[in-house]
This record gives sequence, C-alpha cells and structure tokens, in this order.
Amino acid sequence: MSNTPQAATIASLHVPETGRPRKDVPDGSATADIDFFQIVQDLPVAVYSTDAVGRITFYNEAAASLWGRHPKLGEDWWCGSWRLYWPDGRPMGHDECPMAVTLETGCAAQGAEAIAERPDGTRVPFLAYPTPLRNGAGQLVGAVNILVDIAERKRNEAAAQHYAAIVESSDDAILSKDINGVITSWNDGAQRLFGYTSEEAVGKPVTLLIPVERHDEEPRILERIRRGERIDHYETVRQRKDGSLVDISLTVSPVRDRSGNIIGASKIARNITERKKAEEQQDLLLREMDHRIKNLFALAIGIVSLSGRSARNVQDLVKSARERLSALARACALTLLRGPGDDPQARKPTMLHSLIRTIIAPHENIEEAQAERIRIAGPDLQISGPAISSLALLLHEFGTNSAKFGALSAQNGQVEIVGAEHGQTLVLTWTERGGPAIAGPPDREGFGAALTRATVTGQLGGEISQDWRPEGLVIRLSLPRERLTG
Repeated sequence: MSNTPQAATIASLHVPETGRPRKDVPDGSATADIDFFQIVQDLPVAVYSTDAVGRITFYNEAAASLWGRHPKLGEDWWCGSWRLYWPDGRPMGHDECPMAVTLETGCAAQGAEAIAERPDGTRVPFLAYPTPLRNGAGQLVGAVNILVDIAERKRNEAAAQHYAAIVESSDDAILSKDINGVITSWNDGAQRLFGYTSEEAVGKPVTLLIPVERHDEEPRILERIRRGERIDHYETVRQRKDGSLVDISLTVSPVRDRSGNIIGASKIARNITERKKAEEQQDLLLREMDHRIKNLFALAIGIVSLSGRSARNVQDLVKSARERLSALARACALTLLRGPGDDPQARKPTMLHSLIRTIIAPHENIEEAQAERIRIAGPDLQISGPAISSLALLLHEFGTNSAKFGALSAQNGQVEIVGAEHGQTLVLTWTERGGPAIAGPPDREGFGAALTRATVTGQLGGEISQDWRPEGLVIRLSLPRERLTG
C-alpha cells in the first residue's frame, strides 16, 4: 500500500473541518478515490495519514473512536490522541510517537507499542504500523498509519498472568491432560505433592500417578469428561514418585476449545492425608469413649459386687463401694495433664508405682489389703508428659479385663507388676495368678485389645506381648525410657 495511487491519495486528502476527501484529487478517477475512501472509512481498525512533515491529512472513524476525539486536519500533528505514553507509563511526546519516527527516518516502525489517553482520562494501549508514502520519484510525501487496539489483549494477558500466578502459587496440585489422559501441564504444587518435576510428568500418561490396583478409575473419569461432566471432590489414593501412597480429594473439569469441543481436562488434587488421620483419630476417640463408658459401668458394677462379698450389712457395702469409687476418681485426677496456667510449685511428680497403685486400687479388696492381691516391684521412675495418660489407659485396661475375666475376678487371685531396666528400655511385666483357668487366647481381637496395641506402639513407641498361660495371663511391655520420662 505504500506506493499505490490510493495511498498517495490518502496522503493528499485534506478538508480541515470534515475529513472528507476532495473529489478533484489528481492521479485517478474521482469515483475510484471515493470508493477507496469509503472502504478505508468503514474499516474496523484505526487508519490515518499525514503529510511529509507530520500534519494529519486523513483519519477514519475507528481512529477517532480510539483517540476519543476528532483532531483537526492540517493542524494536529503526528497522532490524533489527546496524550501519549510509553508502555511503561512514561509520558511520550507526539514528536516521539511511531509516526513521527517513521517520517523522520523514512523507515516503517512496524509493531511499535504505545498508550493513547483520551480526553476523558481513559487509556488505550495500541500497536502502531506506520508506513512511509513516496511518489514516483521516490520522495517522501507522507505516511499512513494503522493502529491496533490491544486493550482486550492486554486484559486477557493480565488475566492469564493472574490465573497462572494463582496456579503456580497454589498449595494444591493443579495439572491438565488431553482427552487421551496424557499430562499437558504441571504446577509446583503437583511437584510438591507427587515428587515429579514438570519435565518428568508432562507428556506422560496420568496413570503414572495411579496405583496399579486403581487403574480402572481413569477410563471412567475420561468417559465422564468426554460427556462434559465435572467431577467434584472425588476422594481416592494416588502414588508418589517414591512409591508412597497419598490420600487426595480430586476435582476434574472438562477443558474446551474456542468451538466448545472438549479437548482435555484440568485436575486439582488436594492432599487430605492429615484430614484422614484426624478423622481416624476422631473415630478412635469416639470408639474409645464408648468403650471407656461401658468399662466404667462394668467397673462400677464390679466394685459393688466385690464390696458385697465381704460386706456384713448395707452400711459396709456402701462404705466399701464408696472408697473404691473414690480411688478410681483419684486415678482419673492423677492422669489429667496439667495446663500451663498451673502453679509449677504446686505440682508433684507422678511416680510409676503410685500411678500403678492408684489405677489398680479400685480392683483390690480393701478388706483383704493384708493379702497383697496386687504386688508392685522394680524401679520407681518419674512419669511425665503424655506418657501418664497413655500408661494409665493401659493399666486401666489390664485391670478392668482382669476384674472381668482374670485373677482379680477371683477372691484369691493376685497380680504382680514388676519393672526392670534394660539400657534405655523399661520392661514392665504383668503376671496374673489364682484366677479362672485359661484355655487360650480369645478367638478374635476386641476393640480394647486394638486400643491397647495402638497405645503401646503409637503413643509410647514400645512393644507388647501376651502369654496366655493356663494359670494366668502374662503381659510384657517394653517401653523406651525417654517416652516415659521425657
């Protein structure tokens, strides 16, 4: 367009008030010029021209709309905008704009970016494509400029950058895959969760993350995505690079192209391992509460029954039962962890022997204390921290079971609790004698046994073994000393 009769005509158009072309333009028929003018005037992109020194000689309505004003032909120079700015926001003189540079150098400044400010203060970023116009002798007679409004593109770029920043900074794993299940994008959260870098994951099938026994999940997910369905908060298990498994909540959404065709899916995977652990812990606590309440009722009934064996009258029964229940209350008070607001001077250390005696005392026949139904021997260590509650829970479980089924359920039954230190390990042996004969271990493990094992291994970091002898049960606890006294 830079060296055509029509381009030269645009450069020569000059009617100051209206911007309309003269019909008596040289070098071409008036009809051809008018048609060409109308074509340019109706273009949806901003087009304007100047003479050789920079005076605006023509502009179309798209240019006036971009500028927010109608400049005066022959009086406004280089560009019709109210003000101009560089892309970084610095003011730009009109004599520095791309059109001025093109006229000064005689070279097209194609794709130069600038910002136009309208009289109402709004700013429009644009790309300029000025092209010098020359006559048949090669002399510069002006220039024509096309301005491309890139405000929408800038907004889209800003939005894309914003969303990209959100994706990259998210703690959740965010990835996408094509319609065949091949990974196409991978954020830092995915790397943290699954252990694979973007280079290792992109281009690989998403089954890379799915345990073999769950591979049937992916075809079902892809089938739903192809139907345009969204999958919300689907809880499942995935596999990390190191082979470990992780509980996740998965949200999968279809990805569509401009035509609305489904071309893939985006996935958000959230690590719910801690939530799962918390739910399991809550379930354990609720079951423990239920178990403890039932045991407390059984214990109360056992205390009344035990007290009744030696009671001579109702008063003796009440007195004996009250004393045993009071001992149980003292055991509960002893095992409560004291808060940071307690007076340190008022605290007394909890010793192993006193803890054992306090927990087991409710099961002992007070009237026959001289018979030493419960014997405690071995080192008397100071117990501190969570170990108090954990150890008390174990002793309470042992005592309750013994009062129900073992030595403490018989009038002459005895329990011996002996501690021994082996390096940094305390071995506590619980031995029952004089109770009902034992045929062997129970057919199935009850909740109390599972709770006992979880307390020993999980909370105290120790080991437990049980020897079901005919004459009585023997339990051995091996507990790290640092867990008891730390």
